[in-house]
Amino acid sequence: MKKFELIFTALLVPLDYLVLLAAAVLSYFLRVETFVTDLRPVFFNMSLQQYLQAVYPLLVGWIIIFALAGLYSFKRLKLWEELKYIFLATSTASLAIIVAFFFNSQLFSSRFIILAFWVVAFILISLERIITHYIKKLFYRQGYGVRRVIVIGQDDNTFSLIAQLKKYPTYGFRVIEHLPEFTAKEAEYIGKLRNKVIVDEIIQADVSLPIAQKDELFNYCQENQLGFKFVASMLETKLTNFDINTLTGVPVIEIRHTRLEGWGRILKRIFDVIFSLAVCIILIPVSALIGLIIKLDSAGPIFVKLTRIGMGGRKFTLYKYRSMVANAHEQKSSILTHNERLDGPLFKMKNDPRITRVGHWLRRLSIDELPQFFNVLRGDMSVVGPRPHEPEEVDRYQRQQRKLLNIKPGISGQAQVSGRSNLPFVEEVRLDSYYIENWSFWLDIQIVLKTIAVVILRRDVA
Repeated sequence: MKKFELIFTALLVPLDYLVLLAAAVLSYFLRVETFVTDLRPVFFNMSLQQYLQAVYPLLVGWIIIFALAGLYSFKRLKLWEELKYIFLATSTASLAIIVAFFFNSQLFSSRFIILAFWVVAFILISLERIITHYIKKLFYRQGYGVRRVIVIGQDDNTFSLIAQLKKYPTYGFRVIEHLPEFTAKEAEYIGKLRNKVIVDEIIQADVSLPIAQKDELFNYCQENQLGFKFVASMLETKLTNFDINTLTGVPVIEIRHTRLEGWGRILKRIFDVIFSLAVCIILIPVSALIGLIIKLDSAGPIFVKLTRIGMGGRKFTLYKYRSMVANAHEQKSSILTHNERLDGPLFKMKNDPRITRVGHWLRRLSIDELPQFFNVLRGDMSVVGPRPHEPEEVDRYQRQQRKLLNIKPGISGQAQVSGRSNLPFVEEVRLDSYYIENWSFWLDIQIVLKTIAVVILRRDVA
């Protein structure tokens, strides 16, 4: 662990305390502002000094809750993850205060200050962490506190990792040497190199490195007090979702298809129903207008029913606004030779002659997909998930691609917000596989927000 990271993380504790104190004082003065007192007169009788005497020990409790929430962990968090933990921690701390005052109203009687403190504390702590986040990146960019690493390997993963670390110094790593393998010769070379420059850790980036070399490399790092990281193989990454139980007294490891199990599945379904029901109600007047425009533009129904493959390989009927001529599916066989997606089983044609004039705009604005929220209410789909594909496309899936059928397909997904229809199919599968293996409710929210940005701004969001 770098001394820089220890100091930087340790400083967050007093800094958070001071920011929380500022939030408490600001909340107190907000309560006595005229624009608030005009709406609700002040009923409590407590001077600022008395108020602060009660706040000082209270904020220690907040810091403890922050620590339990992982806000002082040395694990590197993404900024959005840190903001999520801040919201959870401030909400938990505020709830604890409300519960305490509920059982003893004599402690404090101003509900406004408590609620204001919750909001102001979240905003100020978030701003503080955003600023410190970018200050830390600035230090890394200048070379302060970076981890000096040796990367070992010679496959594509190795060269990709080196390129990324050099391109983005804000990750906090500086590659000082690259070695293709690890033998006694490399071990001797690293020993001599350490006499000249500081080496903090070694990264084994080649998943195909012989097991004997992996063992020697691990032992070398242990014996020489060097940090050690390695890029996991496909099997090792699959082991991120596992349970260890005993079966007749024997330890058994169960590898799960996805984290989307148990309460996670229940929470996702609740979100799907509430979100989709709200969208359907809001779009009732808009739907009538869209239907009229479709009927005036070309002959055929307003909605189309398409057969798609859902979770577990089961067929379901997908609903969309009609954006093609009435017999579009029958015409598909005549234009298969013009398929622009030769990297996988999907069909894609930029200037598809089957698309109507209005259909071009419906697709461009993603309006044609709105009826799929009805599919979500029925339980065939989810708001977020892999894209649903046609039966003939699924029939041409390769073995590893069938893992996309482990969960419900979605209206939007990890692949759609990372390149929309421009991604190679292999990359689309990789992104959707990551989503399946690493699902969380917060990841769903993030994808929904990115989807809105993609649709409104008409550009990709990374």
